[in-house]
Amino acid sequence: MQPLTFVTLSKKTETSKELKEALVGSGRARLLSSCETPDQLLGDLIRLRPAAAIIHITTETAEKDLALIKQLGVKSPNTAVISTSDEAVPALILGSMRAGAREFLQLPILADEFRTVMDRVGEFYATVESSTKRKAHVIATFSGKGGAGVSFLATNLAAAMPGSTLIVDLNLQAGDIASFLGLDIKYSLTDFVRNRARLDDSLMTSLVTPYSADLALLAAPLEAHEAEEIGPQDLSEVLYLLVQRYEHVILDLPHTFDPITVAGLDLADDVLLVLTLDIPGIRSTKRALKVFERLNYPKRKVHVVVNRFSKNNDVPLQKIETHLGEQLIGFVPNDYRKVMDSINLGRPLVQSDAGSKISLEIKRIAGLVKGENHDASPQPRKSLFNSVFGRSKSQNGLEFSAAPETVS
Repeated sequence: MQPLTFVTLSKKTETSKELKEALVGSGRARLLSSCETPDQLLGDLIRLRPAAAIIHITTETAEKDLALIKQLGVKSPNTAVISTSDEAVPALILGSMRAGAREFLQLPILADEFRTVMDRVGEFYATVESSTKRKAHVIATFSGKGGAGVSFLATNLAAAMPGSTLIVDLNLQAGDIASFLGLDIKYSLTDFVRNRARLDDSLMTSLVTPYSADLALLAAPLEAHEAEEIGPQDLSEVLYLLVQRYEHVILDLPHTFDPITVAGLDLADDVLLVLTLDIPGIRSTKRALKVFERLNYPKRKVHVVVNRFSKNNDVPLQKIETHLGEQLIGFVPNDYRKVMDSINLGRPLVQSDAGSKISLEIKRIAGLVKGENHDASPQPRKSLFNSVFGRSKSQNGLEFSAAPETVS
């Protein structure tokens, strides 16, 4: 059984600590964040979509606290709100319930009462899950450095997906997906953000750009300065609506860990971390894996894919895997001419040359991440390793001792 996820809000350090200890000690909960301000809480609710939020109420700030609980009911109706206080006076308990709290938890916490609250939150969350199941499988493509071919992979991955698919270009100041698909863009993510208060199916359909019957693009802003209008909370709200309408959503992310990138990564079910077999590529991949670890992403969420792979490359793959602590799940072959012809044509290679080695490998990766063979090793893996390790002597072996182990 998946643990129930929580965020908490308290200005008192001792209260935050008590709530954290109770949640962690229950064995049934996962604390996603401990917030100190209402703005932080609202942002984390939209970004993390927890099962429940615990709000600490005091008599001094009761009016503001109750107003916040009411606001949470509007902003995040699928999150169970639990009010808590050191002062369990009837007026405070009744006021929090009228504002929208589902439960009241008295401090200091009593074990039996806490178990009852957890049981009720679990029942509420099970009901929410059954009635509001998310439709789309969200896949983020990312590299820790530029020039790794992330946008090309994202475009072809989207084109390889069966069923309704949306690709979202989150390179807000210099997105290229529209040109990769040969599309003229009228609307972009900026228009979604500007109109997010009135987004419905009809408006969302009009603001995305169709490429085919099954593939559509939500483009990056048409002007670079429009990127300033888009915040991580805006992105989370827009994507939350879009994932109800598609079977697959592919996020093409920039190569920096800015708030927009992290918001996209947080929402993804799977992250394809793109690696090129050179020292900068290996170092940036190692750094990215460290950041993912700090963000508490489960290892099953992140998959390392080698792009521009050549059998003539003398980099020992097994050594790279040991250095990264990750298995390489895909090897997209290097074919500059085919890739450039596809980009200049404005048509994904998986369509223009469906039988090419690049296309076949991207289709295999698409099948892997959509869950058909989620734990399978890449089919050409054995031959690839044999081609590398079968040589009598490496000509250009790379040493990783100088590669940084920490993130600055």
